[in-house]
Formats: sequence, structure tokens, C-alpha cells
Amino acid sequence: TMEAFGANVTLLDSIEVCRDYADEKAARGEAFILNQFANPDNYKAHYNTTGPEIWKDTNQSITHFVSSMGTTGTIMGCSRFFKEINPSIQIVGCQPTEESSIPGIRRWPKQYLPKIFEPERVDRVIDVSQEEATLMARQLAKTEGIFAGMSSGGAASAAIRLANELDRGVIVFIACDRGDRYLSSDLFG
Repeated sequence: TMEAFGANVTLLDSIEVCRDYADEKAARGEAFILNQFANPDNYKAHYNTTGPEIWKDTNQSITHFVSSMGTTGTIMGCSRFFKEINPSIQIVGCQPTEESSIPGIRRWPKQYLPKIFEPERVDRVIDVSQEEATLMARQLAKTEGIFAGMSSGGAASAAIRLANELDRGVIVFIACDRGDRYLSSDLFG
């Protein structure tokens, strides 16, 4: 897709390598980085839009918010909003297990932790395996008509695990990616 718009594409090994590469290019004046990992506009967008929309659409009854943690903008912005409105709303992050690789969800090494991330804004973190995220992404497509990727599958899996622990509550999870980005992978194969 990027090549269709005229971009030169350089494939690299990991998101950490990509971030270093982009920083080096920017330092040489060859690129400008909006830096979703440090830009406060990332979480502010969710504070101003996503959080209020969920609050309204759940008739102010949300008890738990589950979000994958990539750039952490979604979980940081929504956490800020929900905790101001009702501090008892539980904020649950989702990250891959140590051995898993799930596109869009990270278990960040300390030196790459997004600068916008504030761990005290997350009440709990649920680890999800690559297999769980993959199976749930497939299930979301087949049974719910939600064509999403593995990071959404991971968040849904964490939300279901959480729901099984509760007697009652209103849990919202974020479907944070699109399935069409995975058509060249074996996700739906």
C-alpha cells in the first residue's frame, strides 16, 4: 500500500529496530517523526473522543475497560477520562506472553517503553499468548463478523478471561486493528 503512494519501503526486523531507524533518519534531517510513542496528542485523542463515546454508549455503566498496549495511547487516554469520571472503573491492559509475538501489542523493553505510558493508570495487565490472540481473531470474524487482527483478538481474549472472573459488570474492549492488514499472513488461512 505504501509503495502505491510512492514510498520507498525498507523492511526491518522489529518495532524497536524501526524506531531506532526512524530516530536516526530524523536526527540527520531526513525525516520528521510525529512519534506516537511520546506525542501527548496520541492519548489526548482518546481522552477527548474514545473515552466519552464509550461512557455515553454504555449509559455510564462501564465497569472495566480492556485495551491492548502498543503505543499505549488508547489505554492512557481512556484511563485518564474514566478515572476522572469514576475512579472505580478498572483499566486492564493486554500484552503478549514472554514467548509470543502479536502484531500491535507489545511487551516493551524498558528502554523502548512509550514515554506517554504511565503504569499507575493501569490497574491490571493480562498476558495473552499468540495462539489465544490468533484463535480469537478468527473467532471474531467467523462468529461476530468482526474482521480484526491479532491485537484485537488478544484484547477480546483478555476481556473474556476477565468476564469469567466476574459475577457482573460492563466490560468494554477495543478492537484496535483491521483484518485486511493480515491477508498476506496465515492469520485467516
